[in-house]
Amino acid sequence: MIEPHLHSPLPRGIDAGDAARLAAPFALLADPSRLRIVYALVEGGPMCVSDIAAAAGSGESATSHQLAKLRAAGVVRSERRGREIWYQVADAHIRLLLDVAAEHYLAERPRGSE
Repeated sequence: MIEPHLHSPLPRGIDAGDAARLAAPFALLADPSRLRIVYALVEGGPMCVSDIAAAAGSGESATSHQLAKLRAAGVVRSERRGREIWYQVADAHIRLLLDVAAEHYLAERPRGSE
């Protein structure tokens, strides 16, 4: 269920620049590997690359590559802790987007309602 205080109404129109900015995080999250990484961070909180890779079921090199893309887009942020770099979801809105999408697309639906 969407909590009304967590979002504001959509603007009446959207120009090309704003549409591109809005599409960027969705394009990144459309990749199943990156989506699993973000889900791991949403569920587990801040983690180092090896822990994210284990939670997401991917190799460390591939995970690092995907994290770099997510960080560049502002979906995740990183912090150096000694020799390791730890990652976390950039803000609570990412979790809200995933919650709404999961509620809508992963909920059981009667046959023929798609």
